[in-house]
Amino acid sequence: QVQLVDSGGGLVQAGGSLRLSCAASGRTFSSYAMAWFRQAPGKEREFVGGISRSGGSTAYEDSVKGRFTISRDNAKSMVFLQMNSLKPEDTAVYYCAAKYYGSGTQRETYEYDYWGQGTQVTVSS
Repeated sequence: QVQLVDSGGGLVQAGGSLRLSCAASGRTFSSYAMAWFRQAPGKEREFVGGISRSGGSTAYEDSVKGRFTISRDNAKSMVFLQMNSLKPEDTAVYYCAAKYYGSGTQRETYEYDYWGQGTQVTVSS
């Protein structure tokens, strides 16, 4: 069992930055690939970015490439999403997710085993 707690969301103007954090507890964190998803009102939850168990490889959704960076600290059991050059269309609830022995490239919600509670990101124009 893994518990995930998301934090760091807020209200920011377009062009600004936010850093989301996800703290994990429970089983060995380094056994899990991690990812961030987001869900805007009236839309399905979508993949934003993922990171391998070691942190050596990452994958991103096309619209966030070059603006968002996912990283992890296995010693502290945490994963981060640095979001720069934010746009109003980035407004959503952001969720971290964990997949046991995943690669970080899985892009479907059903592929992940555990989820955080979500943190709201609102980007004003």
